[in-house]
Amino acid sequence: MFVIFGAAGPVGRASATALRRAGHPVRAVVRDRTQGAALAALGCDIAHADLNDAQALARAIDGAHAVQWLCPVPRAHDDPAAAMRATIDAGIAAFHKAPPPSLLALSDYGAEQPEGTGITTLFHYLETRLRGAASSLTFLRAAEHMHNWARVLPVALERGVLPSLHHPLDKLFPTVAARDVGELAAQLLLDGATQRPHATPRIVSVEAAQRVSALDVARTLQELSGRPVAAHAVPRNEWNAVLHGAGLGERHARLIVDLYDAHNAGRIDVEGVSERRFGATTLKDELAALLPRAAGVETRARSVE
Repeated sequence: MFVIFGAAGPVGRASATALRRAGHPVRAVVRDRTQGAALAALGCDIAHADLNDAQALARAIDGAHAVQWLCPVPRAHDDPAAAMRATIDAGIAAFHKAPPPSLLALSDYGAEQPEGTGITTLFHYLETRLRGAASSLTFLRAAEHMHNWARVLPVALERGVLPSLHHPLDKLFPTVAARDVGELAAQLLLDGATQRPHATPRIVSVEAAQRVSALDVARTLQELSGRPVAAHAVPRNEWNAVLHGAGLGERHARLIVDLYDAHNAGRIDVEGVSERRFGATTLKDELAALLPRAAGVETRARSVE
């Protein structure tokens, strides 16, 4: 039995789908009962669990021979770092109560660094706490997800300006599609389920075959939409205001600011000891998939005005 946490999200859903297509039994763990229908249609067993309830998590992984764990950053929480650390601690308690033979944890580029990387420091905490929690342990570190651009696509389509916190605009950075992360995770789960126990975690990094810049994102969006789109580097002193305007609280905004400061200083990248894998999805593929929804958001926004 493969147990997938975060199965309703794009990464977990891709993992569950790949495993079910290969004929493997999957238990999909979701927080909201309404999220289970599509996964049940794939043939998944559905488990509901509060991610902060160690007992519920232990029940969800009972009998598993491999577990995929995703610990989400709680966007709406006043103190997302404290909330995520509490969720990580609950997961650790569950894994010690019902140790899975094989465990894959979804992590981030830069997770080897203990400080100064904003949100990524939470994945350092996750990796540090997880060591020793399973006989076979894999950290799958993903580059920045391409679908993060969905948040600003309606603005870019309406105003012709793509705001970016990546500075300078021509700086290349790694990205990856969520489905590529999920499908690779499924492959690694299958590997881990057949591997012998080992003392040190396996570290795998995944990104798309080509790195991109904010200029590349704007050019690709212009090509796909047929509308003029220019990349705009949001001035550093305006970042907090922009993030607050997007609905982020003070502490969450601070985590994002620190993350992009680290990105722009070249501190977020592949650790030399990791295995490198590359996803097949291109930036153009991902933006083409995101555009219809972004155009719909833009249309609805105009109708309200």
